[in-house]
Amino acid sequence: MQETRESYENLNVTTADGVGWIEYNRPPINTFNHAMLHEMRAALDALIADDATRVVVIASALEKYFSAGAELQIFDGIGRDGMRDWADYCHGIVRVLRASPKPFLAAIHGAAVGGGLEMTFHCDLRFAAETARIGSPEINLNYLPPVAGTQALARLMGRSKALDYLFRGELISAAEAHAAGLVDFVCPPDTLRQEVTDYAAMLATKPPEALAAIRRCVIDGGARSFEEGLAIELDCVSALADTRNFEEGVRAFLERRPPVWS
Repeated sequence: MQETRESYENLNVTTADGVGWIEYNRPPINTFNHAMLHEMRAALDALIADDATRVVVIASALEKYFSAGAELQIFDGIGRDGMRDWADYCHGIVRVLRASPKPFLAAIHGAAVGGGLEMTFHCDLRFAAETARIGSPEINLNYLPPVAGTQALARLMGRSKALDYLFRGELISAAEAHAAGLVDFVCPPDTLRQEVTDYAAMLATKPPEALAAIRRCVIDGGARSFEEGLAIELDCVSALADTRNFEEGVRAFLERRPPVWS
């Protein structure tokens, strides 16, 4: 296994076998400040631009905490304009995540609340340890999830479940999060990383153009009218037919051999 590492103060960023990992690493509880938020954007940009990275995983390097959200001291006296700048920067990160041609997975364990958790709402699939405690308690601060949390939750959970979850502002178990549609897979804590690694490795074997097209159709098309979604699908399927990998996929099937993707 060939591994590369990038140096960040608040993140562990590694790539191995086509899978990039962004792990929050700001002890003791992975609270986000401005520096960590800017590093998150830089790490996302770097992995998305890296041709060797096929899949990206968001996780935590700490044993007991995924993330405790924003460092609240930075909100003391922040005011309307300062908060607008903070949320606008968070929204920029969300746009990068959602527009990425590469799949994003999340590996959630321990206590997972606030903005660090909300980053995962924009991943394609979320894996959670059975012992994870998940929540968006912002209402208890007279606040709401600023990392496009309201928009993601309405799409993941449906309107009523999202409203109930946000109104209560309580921590829920991984099993409850799974039942509500907030996470997709629940694993024993000691197998979480391996299960995410295995799934990511599987994705890394798929043709990159098809992965990007599927993301665009589901994420962009799914947020629009059916007819607008059809138009996006038509564009994507037409573009895929003009790729070398589509030609290879058809030939490999007809010749009864595994495809070799370029």
